[in-house]
Amino acid sequence: MRKMLIQVTSCLCALLIAAPAFAGGITIFAAASLKDVVNELADSFARKNPGVKIVRNYGASGTLAKQIESGAPADIFIGANAEWMAYLRQRRLLSPAPVETFTFNTLVFAGTTAKKVTGMPDLTSLSSIAIGSPKSVPAGEYATEAIRKAGLENRLTGKLVFAKDARESMMYAERGEVDGAFVYRTDALLGKRAKILFTVPQQLYPRVAYPMAVTASGARNSEAAAFFKYLKERDAKTVLGRFGFSVK
Repeated sequence: MRKMLIQVTSCLCALLIAAPAFAGGITIFAAASLKDVVNELADSFARKNPGVKIVRNYGASGTLAKQIESGAPADIFIGANAEWMAYLRQRRLLSPAPVETFTFNTLVFAGTTAKKVTGMPDLTSLSSIAIGSPKSVPAGEYATEAIRKAGLENRLTGKLVFAKDARESMMYAERGEVDGAFVYRTDALLGKRAKILFTVPQQLYPRVAYPMAVTASGARNSEAAAFFKYLKERDAKTVLGRFGFSVK
């Protein structure tokens, strides 16, 4: 009897290990700047596929990648630059299928300051500027590179306020806690008080692309594969355009 109980218990454990995080479910990890558009697409997909539950986790791309590395269940990962996608690829945490581009964005400077700010040189007149932490936030990396290429690195020393992601940078600008913030255009368009003061010249930083991939564990989830396909369809591109993202 004891031997039979052990065998039954072992079989149950094997089944639990082999099963996905939950039946009829998809878990997506996406950059914080994609929250609104992914929420709408996930809700739309769920309406078309009753019974499918989509769990969403948003944050800085680096933070999300580290969570996946630590074993957090994720079927699809959409980052805000290629660096963290490559990080997961090197650790064999992605499906062997090619990484694809979900959408594109633009870096802008937004704020509520009354000072005249129409370009990078004007930043030196400000007291405080929010950017995402460049160690984990792609928007922060882009902003840091733009500052460096504009020759303002030393002149802005002590003025930078680091945020956990692009959305938090925008929140600081909205509240007037900083003079302005480097954020994505799509985040700035959601602002009620803070307005876009200027668009950062494209030659100062790499184009903002959002790569997406199915994870190694997600490759076993047919519903994740269906949602990944849906993210590339015309309906998804229409929603992206409505939120200010570029699909080309």
